[in-house]
Amino acid sequence: MDAQPDLPDPAHEAGGGLDRRAELSEFLRSRRARLKPQDVGLPAYGHRRRVPGLRREELAQLAGVSVAYYTRLEQGNGRNVSAEVLDSIARALRLSDAEHAHLTHLAKPKRHKRKAAARAQQVRPALRHLLDSLDGVPAYITGRRTDVLAWNRTAAALFGDWDELPAQERNWARLVFLRPAYRELFVDWEQKASDLVSYLRLDAGCHPDDPRLAALVGELSVKSEEFRRLWATHDVKEKSYGVKRLRHPLAGELTLSFETFRLVDDGEQSLITYHADPGSPSAEALRLLASWGADATRSGTAARTS
Repeated sequence: MDAQPDLPDPAHEAGGGLDRRAELSEFLRSRRARLKPQDVGLPAYGHRRRVPGLRREELAQLAGVSVAYYTRLEQGNGRNVSAEVLDSIARALRLSDAEHAHLTHLAKPKRHKRKAAARAQQVRPALRHLLDSLDGVPAYITGRRTDVLAWNRTAAALFGDWDELPAQERNWARLVFLRPAYRELFVDWEQKASDLVSYLRLDAGCHPDDPRLAALVGELSVKSEEFRRLWATHDVKEKSYGVKRLRHPLAGELTLSFETFRLVDDGEQSLITYHADPGSPSAEALRLLASWGADATRSGTAARTS
């Protein structure tokens, strides 16, 4: 009988949260493992090293802290660690801004009321009107846990009619990892999947006690081997801007640029828009999709909300 695969985190029971100390420990280990001595100007003595990447002693030396101090932190004990020490460790590990913020959230967590974490996010009516007014521009609003909160008809024509899904299924991570159609839609599916896991990791660092997030991670860990593998890398990033290549069943292949606008009044909601280069084949395909979306949209349902 084959052994059951281990889940990447120890606390995925329904109603529970993620183990913050384990998250801190595994994140620091994974960031240390990706650095080689020559990457940071240290001599690489010997041909064989017992650990991948830097040793704890080497990292502590680079950060200017004692080995014992760093070891306690890597074991998940972030109590009383100062912001200055975290900054030094982040520099030594060559963390990105998102990784630095993630480290800070794990080591010095802000306490969130469980009731606030469980409350459904709401999209302001003015934003729903804005989505409807972006004629020909696929646009949607995301919230916590990669949830899709609202969208316009062109986004529905491009990505699928999310209004037909139960509210719980309107989630980018669930769509990409559990629905085969999205493997076909994204030409570089692996990159899209990796990005989504990185966004979830960042969210987990901010809200380690969120039971809905823990349940989502647990479900995807059980149902998707690719998710388990990517979750174990501990990579984190913010969604910003870039280019996506899509293979639409009706419009064919499109190359679209996307932009992310984080809302000032709610930093956990973002407006995402897609556009094509003017005069390009993708722009023409997007125009056709927008017209099909208009034809298919039922009266009064241009911008959906969960």
